[in-house]
Amino acid sequence: MTTRRIVLLALMILVGASRSMAQSDKPLEVLIATWRGCEEACQGATDYLQSLEPEIVIRYLDAGRERARVPEILNEARRAKVDLIVSWGTSVTLEMAGTLATLDDPAFNHDIPQVFMIVADPVGAGIVADLDATGRKNITGTYNRVPEKVNVDTLRRLLPEIDALGLLYNKNEKNSVVKRDELAELLPSMSVTLVDLEIELGPDGSPLPEDIGPAVRRLKNAGADAVYVGSSSFLRSNAAVLGAAARAAGLPLISPYEEMVRDGNALISVAARYYDIGQLAGQQAEAILVGGAEPGDLPVARMQNFALTVNLGFAKEVGVWPPIDLLEFADIVN
Repeated sequence: MTTRRIVLLALMILVGASRSMAQSDKPLEVLIATWRGCEEACQGATDYLQSLEPEIVIRYLDAGRERARVPEILNEARRAKVDLIVSWGTSVTLEMAGTLATLDDPAFNHDIPQVFMIVADPVGAGIVADLDATGRKNITGTYNRVPEKVNVDTLRRLLPEIDALGLLYNKNEKNSVVKRDELAELLPSMSVTLVDLEIELGPDGSPLPEDIGPAVRRLKNAGADAVYVGSSSFLRSNAAVLGAAARAAGLPLISPYEEMVRDGNALISVAARYYDIGQLAGQQAEAILVGGAEPGDLPVARMQNFALTVNLGFAKEVGVWPPIDLLEFADIVN
């Protein structure tokens, strides 16, 4: 047995604050609540937790991109008396934990330790009060987004004369609206105009993939020099449609999702890798389950490492060639 494993097991024996005596004989149990299945971040969290304790029980419940399913996931966590919840994404986290304004509402989780990940703006969404002090006794998480100024500055390396940035947003996604508002506040200070367009909703109240192409053309006609994905599970799920529309319109597309660039559906991304975000969430879980920390005493953990990825095939199609000094430290996809 390694020294690290001996230390961890000793801590689990000595620290009783995080688990009651009645639970001490059962394996640790964690529920990972996902929005679109167990992807890279979920796998990163899983691998980290299993490296801590091979006997840990990890349950996966998926909302299937339907917010209405999340309350039942929380009910299942309560029935199973899990030791910790890991929630993926803004929608799942909001439906499960509520906001600072709903701390007295028993429909939300105020007792089970919870670690969120892949939340674009936990402060703007009202999930936590601050990244350093969450204001929620049972909740902490991770923060993985690159500052939007960095994204715009990176885009300027490609388009030095950019005047207007196009953005599609989905009002059904809180994170998408928050990101739109953030850009509306930031871009004037950078002498860039925001050309934003709300994606129309279909008869069932959800946006339709077939509306993406016409919406991109409207951004182009409104003067957008490039398009930014912002934060949207809908656009990410329909990356191929969005990428094709941007190429057809001759618009560079910058995305916070690295896989869009690797799949040829965007030109450039500056992003944390999702597996690494899951590992960071696992570290937060370790501090709670093994270290005995109260979730609310832990600051939201920030990602420190980001990758720049450029797709040269996309660049060729839209007629924008990245400068050599940018390519020198970028991951290149052809």
